[in-house]
Amino acid sequence: MARAKVAVLKTHPDSVLEDIPRLMKMADYQKYLDPNETVILKDNISWHLLFPGANTTPWQLEGTILGLQRGGYNDITCVQNETVVTDAFKGEKLNKYRPIFDHYNIPVLYNFLKKDIKWEVYLTKAEMLTLPKIYPDGILIPDYFHNKNILHLPTVKTHIYTTTTGAMKNAFGGLLNTRRHYTHSVIHETLVDLLAIQKEIHSGIFTVMDGTTCGSGPGPRTMKPHEKNIMLASGDSTAIDAVAAKIMGFDPMSIKFIRLAHERGLGVGEINEIEIVGEDISDWNFNFEVGDNVASLAGDLFWFSPLKIFQKLLFHTPLVYAFIYASAVYHDNIWYPKTGIKIVNEWKRTLWGKYFENYQPGASISSK
Repeated sequence: MARAKVAVLKTHPDSVLEDIPRLMKMADYQKYLDPNETVILKDNISWHLLFPGANTTPWQLEGTILGLQRGGYNDITCVQNETVVTDAFKGEKLNKYRPIFDHYNIPVLYNFLKKDIKWEVYLTKAEMLTLPKIYPDGILIPDYFHNKNILHLPTVKTHIYTTTTGAMKNAFGGLLNTRRHYTHSVIHETLVDLLAIQKEIHSGIFTVMDGTTCGSGPGPRTMKPHEKNIMLASGDSTAIDAVAAKIMGFDPMSIKFIRLAHERGLGVGEINEIEIVGEDISDWNFNFEVGDNVASLAGDLFWFSPLKIFQKLLFHTPLVYAFIYASAVYHDNIWYPKTGIKIVNEWKRTLWGKYFENYQPGASISSK
């Protein structure tokens, strides 16, 4: 397999909107995105509530749009998804995406609205690891995604079920509709299947990842934010996830979805096979840990304890939605008001928190 490239840059609020287009060039984005096709922005709303490290940042979104437009990519849209625990409309508002879409005239489609996007059965060319078992009547994907570029906008953070989450996990909400929560017990294999599907249906794939504020702990929501002032970009979803994992302090090839993608030739997961340009990250180690919260402890109980004999009943039937609903109530109505809002208010006093509070699209862009 050809050597992958991942670009890493340190940044600052005063320069981030210029740094991101430069970062994209360093990662050869025009090599990966077809200039004749639409670019779909797939932002990452892990939590519709504002929480540092959890969601695409407004500067990440705006900087990427600037990079695309300066490269001649003017046919840009955004596709949003929702889950049982996230509200796309609330997420756009609270994370300040909507003013950016309006400022740059970016149309937004919602894959859960029939008037916007239709879902169709897709017959994969690659051998699937798990999705045909979850969808025995056929894997449904959005018809709109065919022959279009996809640009993922994840953040550098940990995840209770996949250790880290990034470019590969970002496809989850966009490409899967019904029954996607049935995949949680086989989540690593699911992410690899989705990457294989992306490579078949999209005209190009690229990722711009935000690490200005990273998240460690039982993510992708109940995390401890860390101001790290970095951005990453790559045309290889596996490689950028591997580099982010390495930076966070994990062995990338010990993370199952990265290893499986590498072994199946879907990307590069071995750090010594990745060309890292920009910063020298050889000594970087954030020493992040995943840990547990109430939701993950409940999941572990049914995945790894003797109660795992009930796993198929609980996670591969509609009963799974009882757990998802309970998780939503816990995160939104218990953890966030009691703990999360204190973390948010502390973050608002940091460099990036202050920048977010006063953020206006187009406010700090040079005349280039």
